[in-house]
Amino acid sequence: MSKINLENLTTERRNQETFGLDEMSVTQAVELMNREDQKVAEAVAKELGSIEPVIAHTIDSFKKGGRLIYMGAGTSGRLGVLDAAECVPTFGVEPEMVIGLIAGGEAAMTVAVEGAEDSFELGEEDLIHLNLTKNDMVIGIAASGRTPYVIGGLDYARSIGAVTATISCNKNAEISKHADFPIEVDAGPEFLTGSTRLKSGTAQKLILNMISTISMIGIGKVFNNLMVDVKPTNEKLVERSKRIIMQATEVDYETAARYFNEAEQNVKLAIVMILTNSDKETAQDKLVEANGFVKGTL
Repeated sequence: MSKINLENLTTERRNQETFGLDEMSVTQAVELMNREDQKVAEAVAKELGSIEPVIAHTIDSFKKGGRLIYMGAGTSGRLGVLDAAECVPTFGVEPEMVIGLIAGGEAAMTVAVEGAEDSFELGEEDLIHLNLTKNDMVIGIAASGRTPYVIGGLDYARSIGAVTATISCNKNAEISKHADFPIEVDAGPEFLTGSTRLKSGTAQKLILNMISTISMIGIGKVFNNLMVDVKPTNEKLVERSKRIIMQATEVDYETAARYFNEAEQNVKLAIVMILTNSDKETAQDKLVEANGFVKGTL
């Protein structure tokens, strides 16, 4: 890859609107930052056509027993790790189903690991360590659009037949050349020059939200607009689980709580038991036949 020219990257350009930040009042700065942030959602909206096929192929990977794997360095890597981690309690999936890889490993979540993001080989090695298969979906995330760690991983993924996608915040990004389905969002220069944890990070988070959430909807993890596979791992989530049962079935709190306990705290199972007037075993069979979709049991 040729030597990077930062002047050609939107994410590295100076923002003409934010000159004189150090002389602004707090009020002026927060108002200006908010205006800049509003541009992010508009920029993402222009790329929905590129995001849709990524979600479709992620759903397909899940249905084949494959995984969704994010790869990135720095802020981009941390956002991937965050999205992967949130899928476990939100959708009741195993941690291995959605994985976030960050250059430099777990230590890089809080402290930069020198040289890690510049290694093509490390990206490949991390995927080999996961025993990557052709059924997996690999998404490389890089605000700059040129991170070697990500490119190394993408090239390896494609070599074994896995579907690949990218999320970058510059047009004509280098990583786009190494993916089946590139997503390029241009939200303009950062509020603070070169600080890609800001607008670029927000754009990436919005897209990751779309990919993971809508992919989970596509495999039956949602009924109506309710997260029926939520894992009740604390008191707040136990109460939320009962509320979800109430909202899905229109029963009262006491009834929801009773079925929640009878279903051994499985929200989806409790809902199917109520809606189909079935015992636990019958409801379980109905869910299996419906591939996990509540509506398929009705």
